[in-house]
Amino acid sequence: MRLFLLALLIISPFSHSEELSAKDWLVNMSQALSETQFKASVVQIQADHVRPLVFLQGTVDDKRIAYLEYLNGPPKNAVKVNNTVTFLEHDQPPYSVNASLIQGVWPVSLYGDISKLEQGYQFVLGGRSRIAGRAGQMIRFIAKDEYRYDAQIWLDLETYLPLRYDTLNREKQLLEQTMVIELIEFKESPSILVEASKHDWPDVIKQADRKDAQDWQFTWLPQGFDMVVSDNHRLIGIHEPVEYIALTDGLANISVYVARAPEGPMPEELVTRNGLSMVVEKVGNAEVVALGKVPSQTLERIARSLALK
Repeated sequence: MRLFLLALLIISPFSHSEELSAKDWLVNMSQALSETQFKASVVQIQADHVRPLVFLQGTVDDKRIAYLEYLNGPPKNAVKVNNTVTFLEHDQPPYSVNASLIQGVWPVSLYGDISKLEQGYQFVLGGRSRIAGRAGQMIRFIAKDEYRYDAQIWLDLETYLPLRYDTLNREKQLLEQTMVIELIEFKESPSILVEASKHDWPDVIKQADRKDAQDWQFTWLPQGFDMVVSDNHRLIGIHEPVEYIALTDGLANISVYVARAPEGPMPEELVTRNGLSMVVEKVGNAEVVALGKVPSQTLERIARSLALK
């Protein structure tokens, strides 16, 4: 019996030769996401909605190539060649933008400097469990204040790649989950990435024209939140232009829409579901709509802090 137990300890997928801190795990993950060639079959779960997708990443002739395909519904794909991402959708011509990665699978901050997340979150080691047939180490992101939600991620013990990512509200209820169901490493990039590296993709579109835009600023933002996008465009159902501002702390994303014309109604498509909060505030002559997977009190305070420079 003792020999049997010893053998189990030796071959156990949960044994790890080196004890790492939570931050060390995340730093290794960030490096793996940037350098590893792999294919991940993924499901994203939001309340009663399940979205399957496949993501591939590799290097072809010194070019960093990535490919994302949504498997349900109308065809929708994205291809990244170095710092250009091209979107392929069934109802519009392909278009390209400058971007260092394809968004929509893992939070953008997981690819970069992990230290930036420490402004809003504490990293805590959790337990280990088996996901997609692989041993995974859990890391918790504990919010440092009441303005954001907690999150947790499981990393593959062998590759450090993400296996599962959860967003939890203040009551620890699951809001959203991204989980790998199959993870495959490869030494040579598959043919689809080779073809993507050689394809002549559309030129990068020009940035939105902001000649009629107004310069808005926030007099208050939660620690760690930064403005990453500010442009002027039109929403579905609105003939008047609106200001769009995107905020993020690396894990949580907030969208703010400002109607410059007070008589312009906001579209009915902006609804609240799957843990997504939305608030509407009047700021001077403007109507402000803020939405994101954060507490509604956070959105209210952000919207009320909006002011013209």
